[in-house]
Amino acid sequence: MHFKRRGIFSLLIIVLVTQVVQAQYRITTQFTPDGNSYYQKQSGGIVKVDIRTGQATPLVTADQLTPSGGKAITVASFAFNADNNKLLVFTNTGKVWRYKTRGDYWVLDMTTNTLTQLGKGKPAQTMMYAKFSPDSKKVGYVSEHNLFTEEIATGKITQLTFDGTRKLINGTFDWVYEEEFGCRDGFRWSPDGKNIAFWQVDANKIRDYYMLNTTDSNYSQVIPVEYPKVGEAPSPVKIGVVASTGGKVQWMNIEGDPQQHYLPRMEWADAATLVVQQLNRKQQESKLFYCNIADGQARSFFTENDKAWIEVKSYWNDDDPTGWDWIKKGAAFIWVSEKDGWRHIYSISRDGSKQNLITNGKYDIESIKCIDEAGNYIYFMASPNNATQLYLYKVKMDGKSNAIQVSPAGLNGTHSYTISPNAKWANHGFSNYKTMPVKEWVSLPDHKAVNNAASIAATAKTDSSSTVRYTTVTTDDGVELDAWINYPKNFDSTKKYPAVFYVYGEPAATTTGDSYGNHQNFLYNGDMSEDGYFQLAVDNRGTPSLKGSAWRKSIYRKIGTINVRDMAQAATKLIAKSYFDKDRIAVWGWSGGGSSTLNLMFQYPDIFKTGIAIAAVGNQLFYDNIYQERYMGLPQENKEDFIVGSPISYAKNLKGNLLYIHGTGDDNVHYSNAEVLLNELIKYNKQFQFMAYPNRTHSISEGEGTSLHLVTLYTNYLRANCPPGAR
Repeated sequence: MHFKRRGIFSLLIIVLVTQVVQAQYRITTQFTPDGNSYYQKQSGGIVKVDIRTGQATPLVTADQLTPSGGKAITVASFAFNADNNKLLVFTNTGKVWRYKTRGDYWVLDMTTNTLTQLGKGKPAQTMMYAKFSPDSKKVGYVSEHNLFTEEIATGKITQLTFDGTRKLINGTFDWVYEEEFGCRDGFRWSPDGKNIAFWQVDANKIRDYYMLNTTDSNYSQVIPVEYPKVGEAPSPVKIGVVASTGGKVQWMNIEGDPQQHYLPRMEWADAATLVVQQLNRKQQESKLFYCNIADGQARSFFTENDKAWIEVKSYWNDDDPTGWDWIKKGAAFIWVSEKDGWRHIYSISRDGSKQNLITNGKYDIESIKCIDEAGNYIYFMASPNNATQLYLYKVKMDGKSNAIQVSPAGLNGTHSYTISPNAKWANHGFSNYKTMPVKEWVSLPDHKAVNNAASIAATAKTDSSSTVRYTTVTTDDGVELDAWINYPKNFDSTKKYPAVFYVYGEPAATTTGDSYGNHQNFLYNGDMSEDGYFQLAVDNRGTPSLKGSAWRKSIYRKIGTINVRDMAQAATKLIAKSYFDKDRIAVWGWSGGGSSTLNLMFQYPDIFKTGIAIAAVGNQLFYDNIYQERYMGLPQENKEDFIVGSPISYAKNLKGNLLYIHGTGDDNVHYSNAEVLLNELIKYNKQFQFMAYPNRTHSISEGEGTSLHLVTLYTNYLRANCPPGAR
């Protein structure tokens, strides 16, 4: 599972778990072409559900997905072709780093009721990103770092690339492009089906980080990960086009040193032309190119710059970087930029010469939900008045109109939407700190429930036991920060209570979202409020709050300093009340939150007496180049900023109780972060508790008994060193 925000710590388990309740109503909906129904797996087959009536019509049965003489296929995901007479099924899946993106594929011809396995003769679980050609006669896919097409009728397989290896990757991406740009599916069929455009990542010059599996045999096994550390040049990436019948690859001749640039986006502009986005290494300059596939010549047509960094499409597109939003029959496209200080939607003419600001005002859009060109509206998520909440808005595409809130007035909290392609229907989810997650189908643009009995108005349930309160706190630097406080039950202001701060603090995530379950500690075995703890969270400058680009980008070159200062000053203000026990103040976090925890414990040891840091970056020079250079610059130019912001630089200041936890198989925040930090603590005779989880990844979720062990460890340590209850 993967949740916004991306980046480091983009798969941050901390965000994953604290938002898991909200995710219960954020479903992925596969709509029918007309947008009035959606597909759903049911009883081993697939049905079509009419949104208005809720009636399910069987389309594919489990029997149809059962090979002759075999067992029924377990459907992981599926896709119909344009004519809805063929079905592509993904099954027998396996992980590539974070996601189950490799497996096996089958095609069901619904006209002849013929079920065919693709890639016969290839090893199981080696096929990736299969998709129909526009005429549905072929399927293209990646297998073992090479591209293939296969004729459905005959089973003829054509290999398109031949040089793929673990480090020369065709049609998909390396570790860091996936983690930091959301790039996974790395090839595109041309609109006429004659060609395939694809990325090739050359990671041969990227050094491997070696993880050790020391438990699965009596000799250790080395697990290499091509991982460019901050300061290391990026993997050269290029884009090629090859005929779907095979032949010579035509490479696109895009200006600039491939080892000093990124190519995070590529799509077809038409059957003869590609449109490509290029970022420079610092990610401060974005250029768009048109590439002629016949000769590979590229011309730049639109450029923008930023003194800090420029975000890519996945950031405002629900973590999906694919697609190019053409409008006016290809004469213009939709683009998002922060160039006026706010994240806004623009329409850009095809040649880049004309720009029209669509969402005008001092507010940020969070994400685009639907471009309803027929209705002349764009639907988007925003929250102009409260950055902890989220609502659906719409705005006319003329650039002259104000945005209109579509989400119901008075339903304050966090909304989510999946909107049909025809913009007539939406799956709507809602929760807030005291309202449990609930969902409904609504019509648009009137936002009326399709089924009143199943509507949010009829089914929403309030948690009357909630002890959460939202507030703001102004620091000594004059910065107003959003915060929430979860009070102890049976709170008595004449007594003193312990406080536990939950932190993240980096540009990848916020902690103060107003959604249900966001205020509970998933690692605590019990009810912290019932046991007499205060729980608190604050969003500092530099978090991705909808407060303007100056807020978000104030952290540039200051991770580990400005964010930690904000959190410490806010904590000082919040615990100034007499009912907080200053000797029982704890802080904890995971990934970027683990780093913040360490920095708070080391830089402000007189405030925070107990800390639990999980999977933390102890030294910023140990993390990947795309993330760390985006937010911190190049260590060749400003190395001191990396040192000043790293917890290891302050480890000698530890006074309180520290529990540090890390998985030895963490391919994201490497285990070496833990060991160099431990060495520094040992050097200064700082006593602490450490737990290594063998072969566990960044989520520390693998292996029998792991979750229970982690919860028990966390709970016991917190209760022992920051005892619960009033005094």
